[in-house]
Amino acid sequence: MADAKGTVVTRREFSRGAAAATALSYSRILGANERVGIGYIGLGNRGDQVHDAFLEHGDQLTVALCDLREDYMDFAARKSRANPRKYKDYRKLLEDHDVDAVVISTPDHWHALMFIDACNAGKDVYVEKPLSLTVVEGRRMVETAERTKRVVQVGIHRRSSPFLKEAAELVRSGGIGQVTVAKSYHILNEWPNGIGNPPDEPPPSEEEWEMWLGPAPRVPYNRNRTYYNFRWFYHYSGGQLTNFGVHYIDMIRWCLGQDAPRAVTALGGKYAVRDNREIPDTLEVLWEFDGPTLVVFAQYNANAAPGNVQNAEMELRGTLGTMYIHGNRWEVVPEPVTEMARFARTPLDRRSERAYGASKQPRIEPRSRTGSQDTAFHVRNFLDCIKTRGKCNCDTLTGHLSTAATIIGNIAHKTKSYLEWDARNERFTNNETANRFLHYRYRPPYRLS
Repeated sequence: MADAKGTVVTRREFSRGAAAATALSYSRILGANERVGIGYIGLGNRGDQVHDAFLEHGDQLTVALCDLREDYMDFAARKSRANPRKYKDYRKLLEDHDVDAVVISTPDHWHALMFIDACNAGKDVYVEKPLSLTVVEGRRMVETAERTKRVVQVGIHRRSSPFLKEAAELVRSGGIGQVTVAKSYHILNEWPNGIGNPPDEPPPSEEEWEMWLGPAPRVPYNRNRTYYNFRWFYHYSGGQLTNFGVHYIDMIRWCLGQDAPRAVTALGGKYAVRDNREIPDTLEVLWEFDGPTLVVFAQYNANAAPGNVQNAEMELRGTLGTMYIHGNRWEVVPEPVTEMARFARTPLDRRSERAYGASKQPRIEPRSRTGSQDTAFHVRNFLDCIKTRGKCNCDTLTGHLSTAATIIGNIAHKTKSYLEWDARNERFTNNETANRFLHYRYRPPYRLS
């Protein structure tokens, strides 16, 4: 592992910096003799945020950076408190012997290839969500991590949040009764112009455009297809369903204690926003899980009115109460219930009708909890597991199951279908055409090994 020599901050300098560290990391800094050498692949918006989360901890060191943009690498190097080496080709970073673990925060279509190469190179991996672009890629990543025995953390960071762990345990224990409906929302008004509508044009650099595309199909350059806005194009992303939806579906799966849905369908499209996106601005995806429970992801990007009474990201409706989950808190609102059978309304007996309503009483107490879902908790778990060789809170399989659920939602939308899902074999049982969307043919010379 990388130590504190050469261009790295000295122990005295590091001790001075410890005084300003967060409470989350402080206990881990003191007495740390070795640090995990981290190499970062992709340093754009999310890559920068994850880098910041790693910098919260004193037992790691930024030793290498990789990005197509020199300015992104320079920015990361300045804040790293080190002198990391810089690479344009991620394969060169994987050859760096000071790199113990890599952080992959590239566009989704690159995750599988970089992940597999990193595992085969003997590196532990923190890979951002969604795990993969296709279901086939995700399963191959699970198999690779198991074969190479690498420690993997998928960046669905709510899995390491203590207050959300408590929420999941409460629901699984029956704390709000039987959950029949769980809804999640991505609401943001992007009307009228969204991400804009720039024309196709020659790329600023043919070499950079080629490296950006990687295994994706060759198409004319458009600046909206690159860097942050790639999320609006299906060659590189599953859209907001996999971008935000994977967080919500994972949280709901955690609460329900379920691995995979048994069916999925979806409706929506580009209804109102005038830009060159491919993904919908309006979408609803419905899954049916064992329970049975109906799970919904609602994406409304042409209107920002709240999706529920608390404007929560998620709501789980149980027979005893409803849990609303926000970014920094959750709350359980009890449901009044009665053992009386519903009264057959009649003008001859309004007294019994009134008695039915009056008999309803809550059976659980209101509950709430505040907390943080800071990515630094997730990073801490990853660093600890590197040392113990334990399983991370969001290991490859956990990340794959949640990612696959969102991917098949996109397939249901693209095929305008109600799809029955065989989770064991990861195939649809009632639509062979839909199975063709489980993977795509990589552009040569790239291949999924």
